Amino acid sequence: MESVVTITLNRNAMADIQDINETELWVINTTLKERYGCEMELQLGDADLRISPADKELTSCPVVHWNADGCNFVVFKTGERNYRCQFFFRLYQQYGTGRHEYDDLAECLVDLLQVQADYTAKERGI
Repeated sequence: MESVVTITLNRNAMADIQDINETELWVINTTLKERYGCEMELQLGDADLRISPADKELTSCPVVHWNADGCNFVVFKTGERNYRCQFFFRLYQQYGTGRHEYDDLAECLVDLLQVQADYTAKERGI
């Protein structure tokens, strides 16, 4: 009699995303120092996201957060060299760059900071 073995893979186990590393932190700190002229206090954490809209399970992703001028910024690491970002003033006022995901952290940060600066200028009527 032939036996059948069924293996079920856990999506979260497959999608183990490495923490934000020293090189990524250097890119973030350097970009923010260039923008604001000083070191920013960064907070590291984790967030549960759907990596793909079709995913039923959430995946724990490393996140970096900072606050500047009353605005909160977050960058999510969604894979090896994959990033998402958004900024918000209140939880119900969340904004993105219009791009779902980036494969370059520096580009992600620059776009995020530029979109937020444009938004703020527009709100102030500049």
